[in-house]
Amino acid sequence: MKPVKDIRDANTVNDLIKQFSDAGGFTATKLADATDVMERAHNEGCMAFLSFPAAIVATGTRGVLRDLVKHKLVDAIITTCGTLDHDLARLWEDYYHGSFDADDAALHREGINRLGNVFVPNDSYGIVLEQKLQPIFKRLYEGGVRDFSTRELIAHVGKAIKNETKADESVIYWAWRNNIPVFVPGPTDGAFGYQLWLFWQDGHKDFNVNVMKDESELDALVNAAKKTAALMVGGGISKHHTIWWNQFRGGLDYAVQITSAPEWDGSLSGARTREAVSWGKIKADARHVTVEGDATVLLPLMVTSLKQRLNIK
Repeated sequence: MKPVKDIRDANTVNDLIKQFSDAGGFTATKLADATDVMERAHNEGCMAFLSFPAAIVATGTRGVLRDLVKHKLVDAIITTCGTLDHDLARLWEDYYHGSFDADDAALHREGINRLGNVFVPNDSYGIVLEQKLQPIFKRLYEGGVRDFSTRELIAHVGKAIKNETKADESVIYWAWRNNIPVFVPGPTDGAFGYQLWLFWQDGHKDFNVNVMKDESELDALVNAAKKTAALMVGGGISKHHTIWWNQFRGGLDYAVQITSAPEWDGSLSGARTREAVSWGKIKADARHVTVEGDATVLLPLMVTSLKQRLNIK
């Protein structure tokens, strides 16, 4: 048996995470294992999927996601429509610190939406997205872009925002710049999708999202990969699309999930990575771990440690 050791002075985040391996510290040990899994997957040249829900893009954790894309630590992203909402809206307007205990009826009267303890004014969300996205869609349409996958559309938008002052902060911009595909299997479930619908119904009925193109691209990606890995935050459609397509190549070779959901309700968010083994979505001999906790705390620690190991500044 391996003895439990105390955590000593740590000079870097990576030093701390490495000590977690010896500390026998519940979630801390899992976080150390997860970082090791992602490091090994990177060193073996796995095709790396990143899946996550939109909520964390409304927080400072967006910067961690951006760094994964900027430094090419992932090869494909599967996420929700709200990711496009928050990533783009924050290019042009600010979100604000709020409180879980705020008076929601009062916030509604003031035109402020609450996302956990983040305040999102109407002016910072739907209003600015309509002002900025409609001209982009018009330029694409007039340029002949009429039938497109979500991956193609998001790449077009990433290119369209390249001269924005805060483009460097955007996940979508870096995905376009580094040619990393972003797939949104539920493209109408958010403000970005609503703006697409507005443009479509306003005399542009041939301006269509073709999600079958996305599925064909995902099929090609997983079947071309010698090995695949996934870093999955939460669950829902983003996680499921990731593990779903990997089952057709025999399952993921490496998998890390961060979740705060319980397992007992049968939800995909709560399902641990071991459950996916029964479906053939993660290989039986894969290195995989589920880390329970808040991704806004755990993901920055893990990614910072990984960057330090790989000497990424």
